[in-house]
Formats: sequence, C-alpha cells, structure tokens
Amino acid sequence: MSEPRLKYGQLAPEGLEKMRALEHYLNTGTGLEASLLGFVRLRASLMNGCEYCVHLHAAELRKLNEPAERIERLAEWRNSDGYTQRERAALAWTEAVTNIQEGHAPDEVYQQVRAHFSDVETVNLTLTITTINAWNRIAISLGAYPGHAGTKVDGAIRG
Repeated sequence: MSEPRLKYGQLAPEGLEKMRALEHYLNTGTGLEASLLGFVRLRASLMNGCEYCVHLHAAELRKLNEPAERIERLAEWRNSDGYTQRERAALAWTEAVTNIQEGHAPDEVYQQVRAHFSDVETVNLTLTITTINAWNRIAISLGAYPGHAGTKVDGAIRG
C-alpha cells in the first residue's frame, strides 16, 4: 500500500474544506437521490481510473443497500436493464461531461437529461459530475489509494 505523494488535506485544508462543503450541499441540498449520486460518482471514477474513488463510492452504494449486480455491472450499464431511465440519462450525461473533449456534451445526451431532470436538478447533477472529476484528479495526481493513512470510507474523500 502506497502513501499519498503529498498530504494534501494538511497542506491545503481551507481549499479541501470548500470542496467538502460543496459535497455536503450535493449530498443534502439537491433532492437528488443518494443512489443516483453514488452511481454517477462511481461511473466517473471508473472512467477516470481512480482506484480510491471507485472503492469509496462502491462502498457507499453498498451502504445504501444497492444490489451488488448494479454496482458491479455499472461499466456495462448501456447493455443492462438494471437501471431506470432517469439513471440511464444521468449516466449518459456523466460520460459526456467526463469525456467533454470527445463530444462537448452532445445535444442528444443533454435532451435525455432534460427529459428526466428539472432545470435545477440538471445543474446539480452537472455539479456532481464536475466535482467527482475534480476529486478523481486530486486523488490520482497526488496519490490517494484505498486504505492509505488518513482516509476512510465515510462519504467524502479525506486527504
């Protein structure tokens, strides 16, 4: 098990606290379902290859009593009937926003999201996606690994 490259939580506590405050808002102030947020975060983390975040968000989904098959098959969500239309729209939007360089969030994907989410939900969903992408990049670049000192699986990344 590797240690992080830098103890970023100790070195920039104010900045990370602001990110945690945004996470708190996304988790408690948006009205978006906890499982939906978990699947969005897990999908982006899988796409980005963030081992720490994959472990974190899979554990969160298990705590929400999500079936193991839905968690394990998330990368194959397009070929599974185990996700609702709302979840499918959110996952498609997650992929589009995470891979923004590959299609600039196509209109057809945006229209799928708009069919299932209100204006404010669309903004909050997009904030969730961009925030997990930021956490993924912090964890990957500064070296957060599952189980390293100073972390715990409790709903927010800990540096």
